[in-house]
Amino acid sequence: MEKKINKKSKKLEAVLWTIALPGFAHLLNHKYFKGFILIGLEFLVNVMGNFNRIIVLSFNGEIAEAVQQTNYLWLMFYPCLYFFAIWDAYKDAGGGKKPFAYLPLVFSAYFVTVGLIFSPTFTIFGTLIGPMWLPILFLPIGLSVGAIIRWILVKVYTNAANETP
Repeated sequence: MEKKINKKSKKLEAVLWTIALPGFAHLLNHKYFKGFILIGLEFLVNVMGNFNRIIVLSFNGEIAEAVQQTNYLWLMFYPCLYFFAIWDAYKDAGGGKKPFAYLPLVFSAYFVTVGLIFSPTFTIFGTLIGPMWLPILFLPIGLSVGAIIRWILVKVYTNAANETP
């Protein structure tokens, strides 16, 4: 029982450290090259996309200014980098063994990117959501779509395997 808890704890630790900063969990897992590459890419995309400035402005309700400060050409790399780092750290920690387990995170990256694309103009009840909050709102949609597609694929492949003589 304790061994099972330790495995789950290691996976959760990897995900949480990667959410904090992509590459940290890789360092914990002794994947130093990959970890430093991810940290370097995180800093590069973050700085070039003005992401920290966008976060501060968004938390202070200055959404129009956040939109103006966003370098969309750089920031569009962020969702794929971020979700890939989470997935890879989770895999390195022993997770992701179920078929198509990667799909919810892949679709999260897609939908968060779409949210970012529409963030300069998309409003809800006349309120501009902005380049930080709108992608976050698109995250559960991506997770859900990925989970549904995973469920369908597992069903299709399971049925196909059961029908094959």
